[in-house]
Amino acid sequence: MIEIGPADALIIVDVQNDFLPGGALAVPDGGSVIAPINALSAGLPFGIVVATQDWHTPDHASFDAQGGPWPSHCVAGSPGAALAASLSQSAVAAIIRKGRLKGRDSYSGFLDNDHVSETGLSGLLRALGIRRVFVCGLAYDFCVSATALDAVDLGFGSFVIEDATQGIGDDLYAIRHRLDDGGVIRVERASLMAAPDDMV
Repeated sequence: MIEIGPADALIIVDVQNDFLPGGALAVPDGGSVIAPINALSAGLPFGIVVATQDWHTPDHASFDAQGGPWPSHCVAGSPGAALAASLSQSAVAAIIRKGRLKGRDSYSGFLDNDHVSETGLSGLLRALGIRRVFVCGLAYDFCVSATALDAVDLGFGSFVIEDATQGIGDDLYAIRHRLDDGGVIRVERASLMAAPDDMV
């Protein structure tokens, strides 16, 4: 079992309407992550719970109209960019908005895709004395994995909660292999428990 306490952060990645069924860039069965995430944020004593949001300009470089790989999605201030209504935000202490610059995308909650420009998440966690991050949300094979791998590079212990994430691709073997090679630990919710000092 892995004991969760005040030096641990839960990072909820991009549980936004555009990534849910019916959205502009829907992750298959993406809505299935919401109940597990709500249980995690309410049931374990994380030092902080952070949510991330894609937050793009209308003419963002990642959009297919501008020659990018994705359909238009998560345009800043749009209904599609909003966090899912059924995602409990009562424990969410901070929201990190990423991909805000027109010419540069940001899969990771920590760094833009140039791997230089920071979102501010690392500084926030360090200021709070966070040492480990537990990553969940959407999509496993893009923004969740990128966040978890960058966490390792930035010196945090990094975990992906596999039953609180969903991927776009059908075959996640390659991304799991990359996570393993990159020092990310893959866990299930059942392996997490409150540290003894935080138990009632």
